[in-house]
Amino acid sequence: MKIIGLKIEEALKIFPELQKYIKNGKLDFSNREARILYNKAVAKAVFDLKIEYHPKGLITPPISRYIFLKTFLRGGEKALEIGTGHSALMAIMATKLFNCEVWATEIDEEFFGYAKRNIECNKVQVNLIKSKGQIIKGLIPEGEKFDVIFSAPPYYEKPTKGVLTPIEAVGGGKYGEKFSLKLLSEAKDYLKPKGKVALFLPDKAPLLNAITQEAEKMGYKIRDIKFKAGTRWRHSLILMT
Repeated sequence: MKIIGLKIEEALKIFPELQKYIKNGKLDFSNREARILYNKAVAKAVFDLKIEYHPKGLITPPISRYIFLKTFLRGGEKALEIGTGHSALMAIMATKLFNCEVWATEIDEEFFGYAKRNIECNKVQVNLIKSKGQIIKGLIPEGEKFDVIFSAPPYYEKPTKGVLTPIEAVGGGKYGEKFSLKLLSEAKDYLKPKGKVALFLPDKAPLLNAITQEAEKMGYKIRDIKFKAGTRWRHSLILMT
């Protein structure tokens, strides 16, 4: 896969205020504002997207999300994203870069507002739906079928310190797998023949094993694509009916 990214000097041209976060020639990524500005610069320079991040939400890096989408989208699919977050980054990318018909859900009221504005700002059509706690059933109309259902699900087993909200972070279960397994259970009734589910997950073996073992019992065939984004390894867990 072609390496994509943005040099700090190029990011400075877009947001000169990044200069104050540079120490010894390197950007201080421990600073939240620096991470926001850099990722906004990446979205603009690499993908021609304008993204606003919620001041307390997860800062979703555009490159890792793009690589994830590229593992399962070929273009033109009808896709459903569960939990698009405040950036709506993957829903926007799937629509604009992969020409997909995208539905997306979000539960948090403030995040929903940010997602709506990001979608409108980038002039894409996404069917954005406000969840009241549902994942798929009771939220997406019965009879709707999708080529792919995807998500960057919450995966921590307990609340975390830092900027992640409980809704963004806590997946439940022994290893944080509970949310993903409920999604997989509900997804089967909303997939087209040969449809698939794709989950963006960290490099945590107990979590991955817990999901794959139960998914196999549900009848899914599994493909695990491991990829590196920046300094971190991620997994695109693709589950096919």
